[in-house]
Amino acid sequence: MSLKRGRLSNTMTVWKERLWPRSVVAETGSVGYVLRLGALIATALFFGLPLIWLLLAPSKSNSELITLSPLAFGSVENLRQAFGTLIKYFGDDFLRWTANTGFYTLASVILALAFSLPAGFGLAFGRFTGRKTILWLTMILMIMPGAALTLPMFLEMNLLKLINSPWAVILPAAFYPFGVYLCYIFFASNIPTEVLDAARVDGCSEFQLFWYIGLPLSRTLLGLLTFLLFTGLWNNYYWPSLVLSSPKYFNLPMGVQHISISTNAFRMGVPSSIPLHRPEGALLVLLLALPVAIIFMISQRYVASGAMTGAVKE
Repeated sequence: MSLKRGRLSNTMTVWKERLWPRSVVAETGSVGYVLRLGALIATALFFGLPLIWLLLAPSKSNSELITLSPLAFGSVENLRQAFGTLIKYFGDDFLRWTANTGFYTLASVILALAFSLPAGFGLAFGRFTGRKTILWLTMILMIMPGAALTLPMFLEMNLLKLINSPWAVILPAAFYPFGVYLCYIFFASNIPTEVLDAARVDGCSEFQLFWYIGLPLSRTLLGLLTFLLFTGLWNNYYWPSLVLSSPKYFNLPMGVQHISISTNAFRMGVPSSIPLHRPEGALLVLLLALPVAIIFMISQRYVASGAMTGAVKE
């Protein structure tokens, strides 16, 4: 009995220290710490409650979404029924859209990284005519709104006869000025020129410098760029909606839009012969967001460290 009380006491002491750390309280004061903790809790609730609702919504029926508490769990049977209805009416299309999205995203990420990393390395250590001009153009394109480039890219894809084809989605995504500039900052800040000079003395070519020195040292940068590219491309709706017209080429965001206009899953009161309602719509959104959450959990360490790229220069 005394052993259990001792363990309980130790646990309470640990939690007390976590919730009321003396070093932080001494630095900010009791009032400041309470205000800071309250702001963090309020922010977590503001952004977290909608996500919790979205996770719980597929477990309810369409009527239970109104009658039950927003944060109440319905039943596993309702969840199974919502998934079964979604697969019954859009199963083949959903698998095709998922495969299309995976192909578009994977191909675009590979091409964007294949262009951004060598370009950033060359801009960081290359000395050639027009280098500063290219850097300025990269920064200008990086801050330019994406909508401003929509018409030129559309005309280019139309000229190349690529409209309504997978390449109309993949090739523009490989154009990633932000990735080029981030690679430039990373390499210029983290690789001493003395190391490259020593490698040149040993007979390394410029490509070998990048392949054997630059690339192995850029793991955190690779993780950050992969996450940013994957998130943007997996959820990309605007550009594919302009260049794709055949449902067989749709990606998942376009598929969700297609389902939303053909059912009342997202629009109440719209007559439809397909019995998809709000629980199925919430489940569809969850399935769309699930890969992004998985990629974030896998690359979280690289995202956190890569986000500090270029913050400190020795």
